[in-house]
Amino acid sequence: MTVGLWATLTYRDAETAMTWLRAVGFTEHEVYREDGDPSNVAHAEYLWPAGGGVMFGSYAGERPTWPKQPGTGSAYLMTDDVDRAHDAATAAGGASLQAPHDEPYGRTAAVTDPEGNIWSFGTYDGA
Repeated sequence: MTVGLWATLTYRDAETAMTWLRAVGFTEHEVYREDGDPSNVAHAEYLWPAGGGVMFGSYAGERPTWPKQPGTGSAYLMTDDVDRAHDAATAAGGASLQAPHDEPYGRTAAVTDPEGNIWSFGTYDGA
């Protein structure tokens, strides 16, 4: 069995989310679309270069394991280049919440994606 951690999110516009995630540095792993509606992403998996990834899909009303509304999640992404990740995220339509800066535990920054999910970038890789 493979062990890992995946953030899970929902989006009103999963196509825009996929474009934004690729711009930030994720790579597409799997995308499954609902039959008859190619714009409706039933399930997608994008991988982060430092490990792990994000699973997401188009908001389809309440599901017991999904947030109650899109744009209410958050994730932390470990990266050696916080400034690049922050700049790519904002250039692709994200909004800066916290510009890249140094903290005692490393370099960090935060943005929202186009739907309001919060993405923190940092060099901190855990204790």
